[in-house]
Amino acid sequence: MEINCKMSRTPQLSRFALFLALVLAVGFYATCIQPVGAQAPTLNNQAAAELESPMANPDSILHQGSLYESQGQWGEALTLYQQALKDNPNDEPLRTKRAVARIHFDLDRRYSDTSFIKTINTTDANTSMNVYAEVLLKVQSYYVDQPDWAELASYGLTSLEVALMSPDFRRINLANVTENQVRSTILETRKRLAATTVNNRHDAYVVASDTAKHLQSTIGLSPQATMYEFVCGAISALDPYSAFMSSNQYSETMSQIEGNFVGLGVELRTHQDHLEIVSVIPGGSAGQGGIVKGDKIIAVDNREVEAIGSERAADMMRGPEGTFVAISVDRGQGPQTVQLERRRVEIPSVDQVGIVDKTSGVGYIRLTNFQKTTARDFDAALWKLHRDGMRALIVDVRGNPGGLLSASVEVADRFVGSGIIVSTRGRNPMEDFTHRANMASTWRVPLVVLVDENSASASEIFAAAIRDHHRGTIVGHQSYGKGSVQGIFPLNVSGGGVRLTTAKFYSPTGQPINQVGVKADILVHETAKTGIGEEPDSDAGLRVGIQTARRTIEQRNAALRSQTSAQAGLQQKQYAER
Repeated sequence: MEINCKMSRTPQLSRFALFLALVLAVGFYATCIQPVGAQAPTLNNQAAAELESPMANPDSILHQGSLYESQGQWGEALTLYQQALKDNPNDEPLRTKRAVARIHFDLDRRYSDTSFIKTINTTDANTSMNVYAEVLLKVQSYYVDQPDWAELASYGLTSLEVALMSPDFRRINLANVTENQVRSTILETRKRLAATTVNNRHDAYVVASDTAKHLQSTIGLSPQATMYEFVCGAISALDPYSAFMSSNQYSETMSQIEGNFVGLGVELRTHQDHLEIVSVIPGGSAGQGGIVKGDKIIAVDNREVEAIGSERAADMMRGPEGTFVAISVDRGQGPQTVQLERRRVEIPSVDQVGIVDKTSGVGYIRLTNFQKTTARDFDAALWKLHRDGMRALIVDVRGNPGGLLSASVEVADRFVGSGIIVSTRGRNPMEDFTHRANMASTWRVPLVVLVDENSASASEIFAAAIRDHHRGTIVGHQSYGKGSVQGIFPLNVSGGGVRLTTAKFYSPTGQPINQVGVKADILVHETAKTGIGEEPDSDAGLRVGIQTARRTIEQRNAALRSQTSAQAGLQQKQYAER
């Protein structure tokens, strides 16, 4: 399944002392993992402009990130560092800063998740230790690269230290322990482990279990609270895409793969003081309650977003099916509060279908993600456009973050007649597989694929297959460059799961996608993406896509006329020779 590395051998935990010191130096705030399917925090206008500027450099990015950190805006800092690392993938200060930001960000999300807190409160010590052992075994068995066990143990310890300094963590797990006591315990724990050698999975497990027992005896911290910090920290050490999932997050992930989830039916973008409605899913309670694209949510259940943080506010909107949540919307005329029911919502992967140029017969399909229903829905869209007179097709995967690898292969197979669509390679031989075109017939309609910098993963598999087979024209901006496959593994004893990177994927010609992306044949710098909405003329990518499709139709017609003329000439010659 797909949602969306340096190998080193340094067995001393003391190797990570500099990183731990940096974590302590930047401060401790109540902030953790972005739930699967949620929209990443956005940068403010000034930060975004600085990052996109040709003059942007790691020093200015580190400065902006430090400002976010000082204000406890770990989500914004994480987004800044992740975007910057796309252009500077080997910059060690940026990599370290991203790791710090993710640990803080992940922590807050965990302790805003009721299912995670319930797991801590209902799991005993032995069960939590079994969970950690199970996670380490899955990493050893399935992770794409050879794990650095010392680094995993170090990240786990770092995650624990950040948690111990978090007021929210102490309120739940250490109500009667002061911050000074915690600081002394951190220094003592680090001293105890300074010379510890970690060479293998067993050593990493011993570090965590011994630490759990020590903290229980010194400050009364439950072993399960300790062990789950080691679980989350160890997985986050692997790469940006591997993560622990609480039972709620695991259920949501599986629902999204199936094409549905429990919620209000909105896509959100987080800001410092509000949540922005990016889109409203038809049939959801938000749409039926009058919520529209562009609305600003300023409070959830009477708690202001600015006061509790946008990530926590977004989490408060989630909940069990059939329950209600109150959201306050500001449209410039004072806040309006509506009660919305959380219920199951179908997620459309085929978002827009239509003829965008009736004169030339240019059809348009927008894919928002790749899930189990995508191939079926895509087929229905193709036949509809065929009946409407389609003579060329634009497939829009701009902003599509990916999804199921198998779904992207199925969509590409609609256009690629034969040969390789994508190859995957992992450390486990079971992950080595070559996906080939196998449909009996394919659509030969001229094809244009729209991509942008947020087209990732499964979207890039599709675009790369079309490019390498010369089956269509890629229009837009170079894609994100996420060339890895993640497997979803349930945990036997916690109700949650882990998302692990199990393989890297390669285009039909063997080109890697990771940190490279898919380059556009026709580059378009654009500021708006409206699709076939109300203002298509403002969508530069779509406009260029239509122009490209028209030219392709004209070229095909010219080729057919030339072929017809040549055949007629040959027939006349043969007749004359008789």
